[in-house]
Amino acid sequence: MKQVLQNLKNGETELVNIPTPAVKPGFLLIQSETSVVSAGTERMLVDFGKSNYIQKARQQPEKVKQVIDKVKTDGLQPTINAVKTKLDQPIPLGYSNAGRVIAVGKGVTQFKVGDRVVSNGSHAEIVTVPENLCTKIPEGVSSEAAAFTVIGSIGLQGIRLTEPTLGETVVVTGLGLIGLLTVQLLRAHGCKVIASDFDQKKVELAKSFGVDAVNAGNGLNIVDYVMSKTNGRGADAVIITASTKSSDPVSQAAQMSRKRGRIILVGVTGLELNRSEFYEKELSFQVSCSYGPGRYDVNYEEKGQDYPISFVRWTEQRNFEAILDMMSERKLNVEPLITHQFEFEEAIMAYNTLTEDKTAIGIVLNYPEKDFSSADSSTVTLQLNDIRPTREQPVVGVIGAGNYTNQTLLPAMSGLNIFNKTIVSSGGTNGVHVGKRFNFIKASTNADDVFSDEQINSVIITTRHNSHAYYVKKSLEAKKHVFVEKPLCLTRDELEEIKAIDHEQLIMVGFNRRFSPHTQQIKKLLETTSKPKAMVMTVNAGMIPADHWTQDIEVGGGRVIGEACHFIDLLRYLTDSPIKTVQAISLSDPSEEGLEDKVTIQLSFEDGSIGTVHYFANGHKSFPKERLDVFVGGKILELDNFKTLTGYGWSNFNKFKTKSQDKGHAKGIEAFFSGVYSGKAPIPLNEIYEVTEATFDAVDQLRG
Repeated sequence: MKQVLQNLKNGETELVNIPTPAVKPGFLLIQSETSVVSAGTERMLVDFGKSNYIQKARQQPEKVKQVIDKVKTDGLQPTINAVKTKLDQPIPLGYSNAGRVIAVGKGVTQFKVGDRVVSNGSHAEIVTVPENLCTKIPEGVSSEAAAFTVIGSIGLQGIRLTEPTLGETVVVTGLGLIGLLTVQLLRAHGCKVIASDFDQKKVELAKSFGVDAVNAGNGLNIVDYVMSKTNGRGADAVIITASTKSSDPVSQAAQMSRKRGRIILVGVTGLELNRSEFYEKELSFQVSCSYGPGRYDVNYEEKGQDYPISFVRWTEQRNFEAILDMMSERKLNVEPLITHQFEFEEAIMAYNTLTEDKTAIGIVLNYPEKDFSSADSSTVTLQLNDIRPTREQPVVGVIGAGNYTNQTLLPAMSGLNIFNKTIVSSGGTNGVHVGKRFNFIKASTNADDVFSDEQINSVIITTRHNSHAYYVKKSLEAKKHVFVEKPLCLTRDELEEIKAIDHEQLIMVGFNRRFSPHTQQIKKLLETTSKPKAMVMTVNAGMIPADHWTQDIEVGGGRVIGEACHFIDLLRYLTDSPIKTVQAISLSDPSEEGLEDKVTIQLSFEDGSIGTVHYFANGHKSFPKERLDVFVGGKILELDNFKTLTGYGWSNFNKFKTKSQDKGHAKGIEAFFSGVYSGKAPIPLNEIYEVTEATFDAVDQLRG
């Protein structure tokens, strides 16, 4: 299948072949019939991609600050590489789509195969979308009209925040696609609508909908015009749907509003507010968030947890329904808004029109009729190259194509004598992009393509944590070596199932820090003394939102299982002694109940050593992220962020530095493939199991 992608690094808009995406639980698989290009949002993305690095930085100053912080902690070159890799990752374009359901995931109850639906799916022949971001198309509404639904719901959400009443005067500033939909919806609400734009064609369109529309570029003072039309009282509400860097639309909205009027920002403007303009009239100002309640809520969108209608009448899905009802009742007319139509194969021409023709409003893409109803190997797998491995090379299958795979793991594998055969990603887009970058032969959306391939003897797993155990077991059952990015699994039952598999193949968890040159130097120095060690590992982990998947116990396992396991393994490696006891306590904060990201884990070892892991998310970015202090026999070793190791009291050691931060990723993956060649495990399997069990001991205590 084909999809439209935008590269933010070089500015290219491409129509590329990708495998058909997999349908996940709670999701639909939809064959597209029509989609609409958003003249505002998508033009902005395309223009951003075409800008140079300095222009990009000026447009996103908050990102620049993040880059500066990363340079301080990780070093210049790793930061440059990370930024380039991030910008090079393609972004799917589009979010207003109409099509037909060809498959439903487990747990879907509202839809069945064959239903005509709208969704916020991208410009692609096949899209996979969560159930709550889809709505059935009523009889009598064409797919062409229905494809405007999601864009229309953005304007509707702005209206909902305005809370207009019959007869009120509402001003709409900006008559792009969303603005022209908004004025029609306001008219249906029984409002008097005044609208303005600098494009006379759009002004005339608004007038055709019964709106009092004016051209603000003809020397007209829009504030005076609105005041004259409201008998000097001012507008009851102003909805800003314009896109500009200027703060003028907000200032004008304040000036033309009545006392205690409402101003809603749906578009994008500057936000340099004049306090006196708002203070004297006691104006309210609010920014509207996309399609409505539920947007960006993982529980609502990805997990399908709807808000009770008695408490949240209008969710984003119910806003979709309302737009479609308006179309069905002929109260919302999108036909005059269609300025251009293209066949999907001509999508690049459509985007050239978007950037070159500033008068373009509704650009519609029409998709060819194809039979995607039964996905088979020819649709879920895409051939990228035609190279054959040599006999001595390990043949690799990678499951997962996210940031870690793209930015860290595969670059570390690049210099090794291995053969990259198949890369799997659920959506297909990342798999194709990463697969091309690192010379994979195939990209797929079906992990069975890895397990059933007799040529592949080594599997790399970098998916979300709740799938690790399943893929580890499948790899071992298929007689393949397996490298799994931490953690090994999320539960004791999963651990026992893995232990029960009789296998000769290697299992390695990505405990990379034990392979860092700094760790190796510490290990070498500690081997010169038999004294017990006291170790303090301080991790300035940084805040992650409570709704992030890593914080979800069922998906990510929480941050102790998901990340703190690294540091338990590091201390276990440095002592070279089995863990004897584990004690864990967490910071008590009722407002953050359930979060496991401010904890202290105390370990004792059979050789008499002790170790403490302070894993804290409540620190500051300016402090080093990872710091290790080792006290032993009257001497101290201090490791600062895996960049500088300093010795105190050591007769033959003072300091060890690396040019940039080195957490051992490259040496770790190299050790895995050396083990594939030699048959010797880089990390003893008993230590992997022991560290995993110690992590479970810690979370059992934290969870009570």
